[in-house]
Amino acid sequence: MPSTKVNRIQAWDLVKKYNQEPFHLIHALTVEAVMGYLAEQLGYSAEKDFWALCGLLHDVDFEKYPTQHCKKAPELLAEIQAEPELVHAICSHGYGMCVDIKPEHEMEKVLFAVDELTGLIGAAARMRPSKSTQDMELASLKKKFKDKKFAAGCSREVIKQGAEMLGWELDRLLDTTLQAMRATEKTIVLPD
Repeated sequence: MPSTKVNRIQAWDLVKKYNQEPFHLIHALTVEAVMGYLAEQLGYSAEKDFWALCGLLHDVDFEKYPTQHCKKAPELLAEIQAEPELVHAICSHGYGMCVDIKPEHEMEKVLFAVDELTGLIGAAARMRPSKSTQDMELASLKKKFKDKKFAAGCSREVIKQGAEMLGWELDRLLDTTLQAMRATEKTIVLPD
């Protein structure tokens, strides 16, 4: 994956232009942080900014255009002259749900896998007395994952498919994403 000409300020401004709900903005910041962290953990330090931007921008069209998710994104990303690689990566996280753009690069597979999972982990953290991932154990997360009624909007099938795409055991994906959220949690703050 290449570096990108899009900078973080442009990306964040675009996200805020099309997303106003704090929940969606926090999700964008969370996936950005997790993707940046995982780029380093998986040996892609040189591509960390690209991975993080994909995480930040992945749902740029979701709030305003939910029925056109990942289909409207290329048009919105054109506003910041996003490269084709960035557009492909962002759109590929909707593979099999709303588009037929298959994740190819490891980064795209990671984005596909962690998008839903960060939502599930975030919901589990909010239920804890600490409201944090810092004291969350993998066993606790696995219980929440198995409880289909908990955070029902987070597709377990997509998470499992993401693990399969990466060639990872589900436990590795759960634990790796939990570690990433733990490591980056304190940085996730909505700027004024």
